[in-house]
Amino acid sequence: MSSEIAGLVLAGGLSRRMGGGEKGLQLLAGQSMISRVIGRIAPQVDALAINANSDPDPYLEFGLPVLPDTIGGHVGPLAGVLTGLEWAATLPGVTHVVSAATDTPFLPLDLVERFAALAGPERIIIARSDGNRHPVFGLWPVVLRQDLAEWLATSDTMKVLAWVHRHDFAFCDFEADGEGAPDPFFNANTPEELAEAAAFIARDIA
Repeated sequence: MSSEIAGLVLAGGLSRRMGGGEKGLQLLAGQSMISRVIGRIAPQVDALAINANSDPDPYLEFGLPVLPDTIGGHVGPLAGVLTGLEWAATLPGVTHVVSAATDTPFLPLDLVERFAALAGPERIIIARSDGNRHPVFGLWPVVLRQDLAEWLATSDTMKVLAWVHRHDFAFCDFEADGEGAPDPFFNANTPEELAEAAAFIARDIA
């Protein structure tokens, strides 16, 4: 656990491919996906919040701050990251925020530890597995919040990596936890992927 790193679960998307509704609240083997994410990320950080732009009531049961985007328009994950950075700036001693997606029930249990090993005062860390980049899994320096706010207000692209590449950054590589196990950043975006995740759990390999 690090007293300098806060966590943010990104649940602010529109869930179009899941057929609408709250993707993170979809049940996976009897437990909501977001509760699985919280259970894996919470022990790794000193403070945790949820970024959600819909009715906050279903998320309040987790006993965490529920933060809507501080800018409007559903412009994507960077708005959630900015929201998390602005929240973290109010927490004594917190220098970084680690973000995790609400639909990734197998995220690494050593995510924050491995991110922190590569961190710098103004360095962004992005997760990567099997050659695939996962920009919603990042370690974000709080000191970059004003730069990000200006980018979101003026840029013609909201792509996460477009902003990341303007700064000092590094990738952190992860692998599946054993043969036949899912990618640690497997995300259930569709009902079919949700069923696939349930199959991993049923086989006790995730």
